Amino acid sequence: MKKILIVEDDQFLGEVLLEKLKNHGYDVLLARDGALGLQMIQKEKPLLVLLDMMLPTMSGYEILQAKFNDPLIKDIPVLVVSNSGQDVEIERIKDLGVTEYIVKVQFSPEEVMQKVDMLIGGPEETAVPNANNISTSGLKDVKILWVEDDQFLGELLARKLSAEGAHLFHATNGEEALTILNTEVPDIITLDIVLPGMNGLKTLEEIHKNEALSKIPVIMLSNLSQKEDVDKAFSLGAKKFLVKASYTLQEIIAEIKETLGRK
Repeated sequence: MKKILIVEDDQFLGEVLLEKLKNHGYDVLLARDGALGLQMIQKEKPLLVLLDMMLPTMSGYEILQAKFNDPLIKDIPVLVVSNSGQDVEIERIKDLGVTEYIVKVQFSPEEVMQKVDMLIGGPEETAVPNANNISTSGLKDVKILWVEDDQFLGELLARKLSAEGAHLFHATNGEEALTILNTEVPDIITLDIVLPGMNGLKTLEEIHKNEALSKIPVIMLSNLSQKEDVDKAFSLGAKKFLVKASYTLQEIIAEIKETLGRK
């Protein structure tokens, strides 16, 4: 199988990329810091590297510079997956041999697969997920309102929650979430903070103004971790506050189950 290395310190994103690529038929490795990532590039010599730019111990730029100066790994293609889409950053990494660049908040699973397949010619074989490993009862018949504007994460989480037996209602912003709540009463709500239009904290405040909705447990799931955001969320009635980068997909589902008393 063709080998791909993901260098990504965000636990959540690293896991979903790992799972997606494995299910697509690739042999996938994951490094969660820059120095280890460079060591694995040198040792494993993968056919492709998916590289974040902001990493502990060694930045993506430093990895690209070291790779550019090492003839043994210089020609390994790199797909940069970054939070920034600024022209100056893109031009800088192009000078270090990078030809493909994806902005995290804008990509979809299909775009990732298309770019990976384009760069290394597709997998040698198609992996078939083991149906015996898919739970169909952990959240059976539970209604979940998922408020998330990131298309990539939204699609993957929807698939995972559906596999657990849940009924999923998805909103991409606060206004849409409140519209859904006019006709549906979910068992639990997971709510991002940074959303287009009405943000997650304001949405949470509106939910708890409504007596019919105020008892629904809400889990805040965000990339923000400032104390004032956490304190504000709890003061508005949130049951939990999870920082996306610190949790894997399975851990988030475990937190949902625990909140609902379904350990």
